[in-house]
Amino acid sequence: MYQGPEKSPWGKVQTCDMLCPGVFLVSTASHGGTMVSKEVSAFLSPAAKKCGFKRGGYLCFEEDTQESVVLRELLDKKLWQIPERIRDKAAFEENINQSLKQYNPDYWRARQSGLEAAQAARREAPARQTQR
Repeated sequence: MYQGPEKSPWGKVQTCDMLCPGVFLVSTASHGGTMVSKEVSAFLSPAAKKCGFKRGGYLCFEEDTQESVVLRELLDKKLWQIPERIRDKAAFEENINQSLKQYNPDYWRARQSGLEAAQAARREAPARQTQR
């Protein structure tokens, strides 16, 4: 259904790995990043969308500083798992989080606020049910 891109903002695609349908990790001769198809980008949070840039029907995230945004979103939404070849999955995930804190602090704050709000709502839900 989803075909990987042949061109990217970073040049002609040399390798393309599909992380999940519509999300591609691309490499070129000199650089790369993650390209999210327009249809799939609707699943990203508003804060994540602000970190990418549009090009050729994709929302693009540069590999050095923005790619972690997509990986975090996919992990949170359970659309992608850390590959088996990664032995220390906790360290890999912590590297993602550290990158976000350093390069995308606004995204990190928005994500954390959303998580806190969801936790508060879950705590309040049982209390509301017992009041009925």
